[in-house]
Amino acid sequence: MILTFHFSLFTFSFLSAQSLEVYINLAQKNNPNIQAYDLKYNIAKEKVNEANTLPNTIVSAGYFVSEPETRTGPQRAKFSISQMLPWFGTISARENYASSMAESEFVEMIVAKRKLALSVSQSYYQLYAIKAKQQVLETNINLLQTYERLALTSLEVGKASAVDVLRLQIRQNELRQQKEVLKEDFIAEKAAFNNLLNQDESIEVEVISEITVPVEDIVYGMEGLELNPELIKYDKLYESIEQSELLNQKESAPNIGFGLDYVPVSERTDMDFSDNGKDVVMPMVSLSIPIFNKKYASTSKQNELRQMEIESQKTERLNTLKTAFEKAKSQRNQARIQFSTQQKNLKQAEDAEEILIKNYETGTIDFNDVLDIQELKLKFQINQIESVKMYFVQSALLNYLTNQ
Repeated sequence: MILTFHFSLFTFSFLSAQSLEVYINLAQKNNPNIQAYDLKYNIAKEKVNEANTLPNTIVSAGYFVSEPETRTGPQRAKFSISQMLPWFGTISARENYASSMAESEFVEMIVAKRKLALSVSQSYYQLYAIKAKQQVLETNINLLQTYERLALTSLEVGKASAVDVLRLQIRQNELRQQKEVLKEDFIAEKAAFNNLLNQDESIEVEVISEITVPVEDIVYGMEGLELNPELIKYDKLYESIEQSELLNQKESAPNIGFGLDYVPVSERTDMDFSDNGKDVVMPMVSLSIPIFNKKYASTSKQNELRQMEIESQKTERLNTLKTAFEKAKSQRNQARIQFSTQQKNLKQAEDAEEILIKNYETGTIDFNDVLDIQELKLKFQINQIESVKMYFVQSALLNYLTNQ
């Protein structure tokens, strides 16, 4: 049995991929849910060996309390051994059915691994966004401190009011509050991330400091959905039912049995002849015929209905994946548009900020404008970070859906 699937969810950026790949591999190795699926798969494989068995050999022995008298002498005991054999090919059919069930369990494990990799990736990019926002807030706090010093200098020469200084200080307090809130968000998300890896919640997570939307998008085709393990799982279930029906046909055939009876006979003392005291050896052949075979006919009907059910489930799941694909693709495109727009807005805000600084040199700075521009600039920076996060989260989802 050889099934190959790809788990790469990190082809978007070499820098981000390097550490994310390590975390995904660690999660797939340590996550208890994956370990449980692996155990289920090993159990299913072991059932192949279980299928390669014959019915129990029957051995019996009996002693005649009242010895029956025969022409050759009295019978003392009776020993029997018998073995039933299934119809030709039944054991192979059982092994094939067990193997098909093991393959289904294997695909279930693959699905679980890919879902785990997707969860790790999404959590990783969430951690990146929180950390990037913290860095942006810190930069803006430092900038406001610079403006505060300018305001204090202007206050001394009568070109600014104490209100300007207080408003700048209030704004710094607000940004410090946002930074502290983000710190708590990071702690919570870090705990969730470490739980996916089945490691201590307090372990630090190394997150790349900067990610940007690539110049060109990786192309994901709708045809890739057909390779999604979630759909292949239904194919494997369908095949297992086919094997179940082949096994059902074999089990509906007669079973053949072989046996041997041995009866020790004592010699007669009242006469002497050639076969006096000769033991009885009787080979036997038996045939078990399923005359009342409604059970097997019913099983065949059930298998047919189950195959129809699986086909319907696969179609429904494919439609769901198609919907998720189009939605993820649209949201990734939206993220690119938003990123580009915020980039333009940020450039214009920086130009406005530069004009304000130049105005300060001429003594005409308006600190109300400074706060407005700073607030706009921070908004654009935060939105840009959210756009990057959305882009890579949706790319990870597209990667999962198309099995790339």
